[in-house]
Formats: sequence, C-alpha cells, structure tokens
Amino acid sequence: MGVAEGAFLGLVQGLTEFLPISSSGHLAIVGTLVGASDPGAAFTAICQLGTEAAVILYFRKDIARIVSRWALALAGRVPRNDPDARMGWLVILGTLPIGVLGLLFQDSIETVLRGFVVIATTLWLFGLLLGAADRFGRKERTLDQLSWRHGLLFGLAQALALVPGVSRSGGTITMGLLLGYTREAAARYSFLLAIPAVVLSGFFQLYDEVSSGATIAWAPTAVATVVAFVVGFVVIAWLMRFITTHSFTGFVVYRVALGVVVYALVLAGALPAWHGASFG
Repeated sequence: MGVAEGAFLGLVQGLTEFLPISSSGHLAIVGTLVGASDPGAAFTAICQLGTEAAVILYFRKDIARIVSRWALALAGRVPRNDPDARMGWLVILGTLPIGVLGLLFQDSIETVLRGFVVIATTLWLFGLLLGAADRFGRKERTLDQLSWRHGLLFGLAQALALVPGVSRSGGTITMGLLLGYTREAAARYSFLLAIPAVVLSGFFQLYDEVSSGATIAWAPTAVATVVAFVVGFVVIAWLMRFITTHSFTGFVVYRVALGVVVYALVLAGALPAWHGASFG
C-alpha cells in the first residue's frame, strides 16, 4: 500500500465511520477494488484512532465533564447518582461486551468474518433493521433516561460491529431507536460509547503487530489516520445536524443497494466470496 492509497482509504474511513453504513465493510470493498487488497483489521483499527480523535474533539466539553464528575464521584466528592458520573459508568458498562467478545473471537474476526458474502449480507440485513427501528421506534427517550439494562444492550449492539458490514454507529443507533430513544440521543451515546472501545482496540492492534515483528506500512497508515480525523470531524458535525430533521431512510436504501452490488461483484469474480486466512 502506497501513501496515495493510504490517503484514499483514510478518506473512505472518515466518510463512513460515523454514518451508519459500516466503515470496515467499505474499507474492505474499496481497498480490494482499487488494488490495495483488504487493508486488514490492524490497519482499520489504527485508522479508526483518527476518527475517534475527531469524536473526542467534537464532544470535548461533554467528555471533560463526564470524566471529571465520574472521578469526583469515585473519590466521594460528588453524589454517585450524579448524571455525568452515572454516564461515565454507563460508558464503561457498554464497552465490556465488545472487549470480551473481541478477545474471544479475534481470529474469526480477522479471517473468516471478513468475507465479502458476509459483508454483503450484513449490509442489507442490518440496513433493514435500522429502517424498521427508525420507522417504528417511539423516539421519546433522552439520555438522562438511560438505564443500566439499556446501556448494556447498547454495548451488545456495538459488539455486533466486530463483523464487517454491520456498522458500529448503525448497530448502536438501531438499538437506541428500538429502545425508544430519540435519534440524537442514540447517536450521541453511540459516539461516546465507541471512544474507549476503538481507542483500546487501535492500540491493542498496534502493540500486537509490533510485538509480532510484522512489517507495518507506517507512512500510508499515518496519512490515512490524519485524513480520517479531518474528514471524520466534518462528517460527525454534519450528521448531528442532519438527524435532527431527517430520518435514516437514505442510509437504509444505500446499504441495501450496496449489498446487492457486492453480491453482483462476487458473482462476477471482481470480489472473492471468502477470503479466510488470506486477510490480515
């Protein structure tokens, strides 16, 4: 992978990470079609650090308040039921499922589950689930009504994004809508919930690659991460405004259409159905 390819894949990552359309699925599809091959789980995880930096910057005031109040509550200086302190615990709780499942199924995630038949299927299937949740969800609850049970369910939905094509934001937003939360509340908690999971995953993958002695294309990866950060910040600012007045229908149509296109590309031989251990 060259620097130009890295920049292009960083652009794809930045455009797709926060939209409910699956950044990992797009990186696999686009990377293979442009001749860079699937960039693999390690490149994806490291590149996602750039987009998570964009989340941290965009929600910096919320994050600073949550972290400070959580720490003060831990020290007994503010009530433990303080809303921001409680949100800190809810983010920790919601992060546990993806951490546990990611470690248990790491080999499958990086090999078998990265096949294009899987990606095509999850694109349209979870797209339709998002559409149903957006259509029938009550969209009444706000984040101050987030319960421990709901926080865990959000976390389980986020864990589904370990499978390329599901979409981290798409899965958690879908769960939020099914539980009756507003689009804005579901998206906001989705982005906050992703921070520890993605940051820890990125550094874990980086450590794993370095400790195994693997050769990493540092220049393309670094360029991709910077591009993903800049583009991701613009996208998240746009999305938070967009969902205040629009539904997710456009994203649902796009996911279903892309799933069909990927099936067609597999049948035409442009994309392999199953990659298995050749990925990574």
